Order: sequence, then C-alpha cells, then structure tokens
Amino acid sequence: MNANLREQLKQLRLSGLLQTLEVRLQEAKSSKLDYAEFLELIFEDEMVVRSDRQIERRTKAAAFRDQKCLDDFDFDFNKSVKRKQIYDLAAGDFVRKHHDAIFVGPPGVGKSHIVQSIGRQLIRDGYTVYYRSIFDCVRDFLHDEAFEGHDRILNRYLKPDVLILDDMGMKQLPKKSGEFLFEIVMRRHELRSTMMTSNRPLEDWGKLIGDVPSATAILDRFLQSAEVIQITGRSFRLRGRRADEQNADRASDEPETESKTGQTRPPGRTKKTTKKPTN
Repeated sequence: MNANLREQLKQLRLSGLLQTLEVRLQEAKSSKLDYAEFLELIFEDEMVVRSDRQIERRTKAAAFRDQKCLDDFDFDFNKSVKRKQIYDLAAGDFVRKHHDAIFVGPPGVGKSHIVQSIGRQLIRDGYTVYYRSIFDCVRDFLHDEAFEGHDRILNRYLKPDVLILDDMGMKQLPKKSGEFLFEIVMRRHELRSTMMTSNRPLEDWGKLIGDVPSATAILDRFLQSAEVIQITGRSFRLRGRRADEQNADRASDEPETESKTGQTRPPGRTKKTTKKPTN
C-alpha cells in the first residue's frame, strides 16, 4: 500500500479498511475476486471495526459496576432462576415493546449479575443502556438539584433505551427519593424500558422510600407492563463459606482414635508407625 493511499484512509477515518487492505488485496489477486466482491470484503472489515468501537463506547457509557456476562452465571446453583426466562429478556423483545422487568429476591441470589449481563447483551444488539444503583441515582438528583442541574441529570436517565436501577431495598432512601423515582418511571413509561432489582418485597417500598403515595404511583405505572421475576434460594456469596463449614462438620463427626500409649488423636491425623527390621 502506497503512502498516499494510507494517508487518505486515515483522513477518511477508515481504520478498519486500513488494517486489512493489504491482506484483502492479496486475497483478491489469489481468489480472482471481481470489483464488487472486493468492495464487499473491505467494507465489511470497516463495519466490524466500527461496530466493535461502538460496543466499547456504549459499554463504558453504561457504567456497569461489574464485568458480568450470562455465560458466567451458575444456573445449576439456584434452580429458581429460569435460564429460558433470562435469555428471553437478553434477546430484547421486552425492549422493543417498551416493557419493563423487575427482579425480586434476597441479597446474594444473583439479581445484579443477571441485570448487568442482560444489559451487556443488549448493548451488543445495538441498544443503549445506563446502569445505576438506586443510591447513586438518588444522590445524583440531590446533588444536581443543589446546583440547579435537575434537567441535565434527568435527561441522563430518560435517554437510554434501557435503564437499570439496582439494589432497591438495601436501606431506607433519603427524603424526596420518591419524587425523583416517580418522575423517572413516569417519563419513561411506555417509551423506554427499565429493569430494577429489589431485595425487599414490593409492598415494603412505601417504607423504604418514606412516601407511600409515591411508592404506590411508581408501582402502579411500572408494574403495568413489567415482568416480575421472583428469585429465592441460597446466596452465591456464601456458598464457599458453607462448603468450608460442611467440611469442618464432617471432620468433627469422625471418631477420635486412641494410640497405644492411651493418648487420643484428633480425626484425620493418625500417625504411621514403621516396624524396625530385626537382624
């Protein structure tokens, strides 16, 4: 490739084409491709690079807390999580219909992992996503309200195709939280999709928000077209600890052994004796 052509590709910002053009030229010669086939190949290379960059930008803008994907989720550990139901959500049909989804269950059962994984898949399918814990969401509004930036921060929550609000129910929210959440849900209702997670039953939201009328209004709109996924079972975070405890319990159940000297030895620590050879 001559220097003039390389510079022109840079000016046109055709970096994908620039990376593969040499290889494609050789391929065109060896395979005797016609002009249309050659153009199709190099344009496809450019589209792949642009798509990868777009996914990278959107993933960064989504501000996920963790690097999670559905392939990492252990569906066998918790049978209450239905694989088909989760993958159906990741396929994005609820987003196209402007519907919502909420995951309800105790801490540690995988709610945050699932919603972030679904969000990543939706980004790969071309959607925009914004992730925020409920505490960060309220903090954003309280901070920007003090500096008269309400409209700017609200637009950040209204613009994405999918908004993920995580960790509802971990603790009681500050005053005015109900007003902020109601405005988000009301403005997104039937226009954009929202996914939420809650560690407490929905009937407790009035106490958590500190505003029963606002909580009622939020749920009234949100649940109209939302899929409610109830998750029960053990905590993923504690499974390693429980395995260690079970091993310790099994060891403690082993009977102690008594040595020839009358001393008792703890289970699992029997001492090997070797017989001295006789001459």
